[in-house]
Amino acid sequence: MFSWLTEVLVIVLGALVLSAVLRAFVGQMFIIPSGSMENTLQVNDRVVVSKVTSYERGDIVVFRDEEHWLPDGLDERTGFGKALEYIGVLPSTSSNHLIKRVIGMPGDTVTCCNDNGELSVNGAALDERSYLYSDSTGQVVPAAVPFTVVVPRNHLFVMGDHRNSSSDSRCHLADITTDGRPQGATAFVPTDSVVGPAVAIAAPLSRMTTLADPSIFDAVPAPGSPAPDQATITPKGVGCS
Repeated sequence: MFSWLTEVLVIVLGALVLSAVLRAFVGQMFIIPSGSMENTLQVNDRVVVSKVTSYERGDIVVFRDEEHWLPDGLDERTGFGKALEYIGVLPSTSSNHLIKRVIGMPGDTVTCCNDNGELSVNGAALDERSYLYSDSTGQVVPAAVPFTVVVPRNHLFVMGDHRNSSSDSRCHLADITTDGRPQGATAFVPTDSVVGPAVAIAAPLSRMTTLADPSIFDAVPAPGSPAPDQATITPKGVGCS
């Protein structure tokens, strides 16, 4: 009997160790807490994030909230639930992570908007209708306030698919920093804070699917010059509404 229990314990322990290793180096699951990525991602979707896959424009990425976009006091698991989350048995509910779509890579010039109301990246217009949020009243506009930004070195410009319900890079272009950086520096996500691209919806089963970057980004050319050390934001003090 004791040998049987020992064997079961070894199997369980091995499974937990394997799960923890996979979480640390291969992939991690996150729960979607808000509607900022609707209708692509719904509240309470479980998404799988790859830690071994690179990302590019158009990909949906999870990143740590190192620029403090999120309000304080969001709920997380505690105790045993947190432990199971840490080893990968349960999906992460961390309030220190966000999920958005990459619109601009380092050095890219992102502009809102052309005569058709579309964003452009490095001069190439983006027809975002395949993923922007829509309901019975119509589809949200790509952005409501004109701006042009040049994304700084080692940073990303990100936006939610539900532009009317997403406090994304646009909404931090006027932020005043407290660490000596220029106004609006917090609008750009450091690349080293990115966990990885979201590659699939794992649950609920009715929504299980893979996620891929839209083909509209294939036509975006590389930036014409190296990424600057500091972002360019025009006009100064612009916001998302």
